[in-house]
Amino acid sequence: MGRNGAGKTTLLKMISGASAPDSGTVQLGASLTMGYFAQQSLDVLNPDLTILEQLQQDFPQDGIGSLRSLAGAFQFSGDDVDKKIRSLSGGEKSRLAMARMLYNPPNFLVLDEPTNHLDLATKEMLIGALKDFEGTMIFVSHDRTFLRGLGSRVLELGGESGKDRTPRVYPGPYTEYVQALGHEAPGIYS
Repeated sequence: MGRNGAGKTTLLKMISGASAPDSGTVQLGASLTMGYFAQQSLDVLNPDLTILEQLQQDFPQDGIGSLRSLAGAFQFSGDDVDKKIRSLSGGEKSRLAMARMLYNPPNFLVLDEPTNHLDLATKEMLIGALKDFEGTMIFVSHDRTFLRGLGSRVLELGGESGKDRTPRVYPGPYTEYVQALGHEAPGIYS
């Protein structure tokens, strides 16, 4: 948690290896397999490909049936898989990016604003799927439904002012964090 500019995305980028820290090191476990959903995850999709072509390019060793099943699990069925990525809504692109990330399930998820562009039904589907996830996840979100559904501990960057240099750990779920603050976190929406 934290105000805009407190360093939440920067922290996730350092954890994922997308950015190097200015000092110190990030050390992850040897048996860790990471799935990283960045706010820019949609930028790595090829707009000239269809959904199915993108999945075939990403997973060339897998058959059409498996890839159609993957697409279907993320609400792309029938002729939907023949849509060009350039014509997809932001929510559809997010679902496709999640499908690509979760096809070979990691045991550690790093998620930066995963509910941006998602409609309510898709958010609920994502929360349900992530509740069943057996690994570890760290995420940044401004969506209180997502936070209440999944947040088991809270790390707050920047404090109330947004400028505190010492992070604060709240050992309980998001609801306890809200109780301790006496209000929702800054920038939170339903």
